[in-house]
Amino acid sequence: MEVQGRIKMIDETKTYGNNGFRKREVVVTTEEQYPQHILIEFVQDKCDLLNNYSTGQLVKISINLRGREWVNPQGETKYFNSVQGWRIENMESAGGAENMPPVPPMEAFEPADDLNEEDHDDLPF
Repeated sequence: MEVQGRIKMIDETKTYGNNGFRKREVVVTTEEQYPQHILIEFVQDKCDLLNNYSTGQLVKISINLRGREWVNPQGETKYFNSVQGWRIENMESAGGAENMPPVPPMEAFEPADDLNEEDHDDLPF
């Protein structure tokens, strides 16, 4: 799955527990009729993928949905979901319309009026 939008916030990498578990969160705002602010977490070595990105950039993030079950001390079962990123791409340098060379105005493409029907060309068709 993928989420596309503008980076609203990138958090610092946080380390948890004695085992060195690392997590870094980013919020992406989608560009649709009703924009959504999606919190995506990158874990372990994927945290470093966010180093080259900053607030305001248009990105596409490949994600996995994760879910887990937890039983609290009172014996109640709770369920949690998370959105986990594993790849991020900058969409602004993806060769969009901004990078295309300018097109001459339509007036530059005038029809040729001086064609002679008797001129023979060597095209095979």
